[in-house]
Amino acid sequence: MAANSLAKSKRDPQPPSTTEKDPDDWVFGDDPMTGAQASYLKTLAEEAHEPEAFSEHLTKAEASTRIEVLKAKLKLFSGPPHTA
Repeated sequence: MAANSLAKSKRDPQPPSTTEKDPDDWVFGDDPMTGAQASYLKTLAEEAHEPEAFSEHLTKAEASTRIEVLKAKLKLFSGPPHTA
C-alpha cells in the first residue's frame, strides 16, 4: 500500500506544502527585506505601475506580501481582455 501512495505523490503536480507559512507568522519576518526581495519588488511595482508599492524600509514579511499581491495583479493583467 505504501508503494501505491508513493506513486500517487509522484503524480500529484502540486502536493500540499507543509513549508509555506503566512509571512505574518515568520520568526524573522521583522528583519529588513533582503536585497533580492527589494530588487524583485521594485521591478514588480514598476511593471504594475504602482511605484508606491516599493519602500526601502519594508520587513521581509511586508515585502513578501507585497510581492505576492503584485504578482497576482500582473497575472490578471496578462489574461485576455474582457469584452462586454
